[in-house]
Amino acid sequence: MRIGVPRELRNGETRVALTPESVKRLIALARPKDADPGAPSPLQIDVEPGAGDRASFDDAQYQDAGARIADGAEAVWRESDLVVCVNPPAPAQASLMREGAALLGSLRSTGEPELIETLRSRRISAMAFEAIPRITRAQKVDVLSSMATIAGYRAVLHGALACPKIFPMLMTAAGTVTASRVLILGAGVAGLQAIATAKRLGAVVEAYDVRAAAAEQVESLGARFLRLEDPGAETDAETAGGYARELTPEEQAAQRERLARHIAQADVVITTAQVPGRAAPRLIDRATTERMRPGAVIVDMAAESGGNCELTRAGERVEHNGVVILGPVNLPAETPVHASIMHSRNAAAFIADMIKDGELRIDMEDEVVRGAMITHDGEIVHNPTREAMGLPKWEKESTA
Repeated sequence: MRIGVPRELRNGETRVALTPESVKRLIALARPKDADPGAPSPLQIDVEPGAGDRASFDDAQYQDAGARIADGAEAVWRESDLVVCVNPPAPAQASLMREGAALLGSLRSTGEPELIETLRSRRISAMAFEAIPRITRAQKVDVLSSMATIAGYRAVLHGALACPKIFPMLMTAAGTVTASRVLILGAGVAGLQAIATAKRLGAVVEAYDVRAAAAEQVESLGARFLRLEDPGAETDAETAGGYARELTPEEQAAQRERLARHIAQADVVITTAQVPGRAAPRLIDRATTERMRPGAVIVDMAAESGGNCELTRAGERVEHNGVVILGPVNLPAETPVHASIMHSRNAAAFIADMIKDGELRIDMEDEVVRGAMITHDGEIVHNPTREAMGLPKWEKESTA
């Protein structure tokens, strides 16, 4: 059995799908339990030259872990039984894969129809991390949560560096310096990590989420949960899968109106609201931005999916009436070592459950594997994220 680890080609990407630590673990796991410790493993892991360089894992480290450095990128895609990636491959890369091989990665399956069709036509068993069901048994393979944790941490650092104030309260010979006020909009994994990081830096932290259950989590971290006063304002917008559903236009308008005065008082606002498969909900319009104090900062973590702020531009810094709006993209790539380690451990845990007697065994009866599967055996199986959102399936379901 051969697993391939390609170099990521996305602009600005620094992560690698598997680290030497996980490579060594997988090679050892694939070796039969009764085999001599020095016996060859039935698993060979091929790493594209330089795949881990940007995450500080060089080729020598992979070789020491038991991997083989492949002849080049094409060899990784053509010769592997399973390719593990961070970002979706280009359709041209996927077309190099041998028929019946497998692919594991974050495939952005709701927005890559050309790639999905290529995978289907090549009879690739394509498993997407973003489609893994949110159940207890799947926590060890939850790449989305791992990357959201890194992103929430980095977003606060962006806000702290851009803010003209320091975060903590200080008692000094020059008098008392008051703490900065940080508002987190959205209390999912990224939001909760942002809360924890802002608290560690000494800020006064408030948070809001459309899911009523988030209040307890927010308060457990020492932040104040905003309970909007009007009856019915705290609509419980949590789906069965644990995600926030998209609010109706009426709900969004009411939410913006009630949040506006809290946003106007904040020194840093970090927005994290995203809905799988949809454009990011608009939380901060131009008028609300113009109510903020000069020097205030907005860090929009949803910049890549359209932005929670009307003035956000993905990958850019915008200044409007003295307010700075940051639209960072691919925040996990800014911390490539730990982001790669976390991604790799999640991926290795997923792969380990599929290795039986040194071979890759895809068990469609396993709810985690079945839930992650996007294409299999010439069919577009399903997209749980789209279905959970009430969206139609892909038009081309099967031509097997």
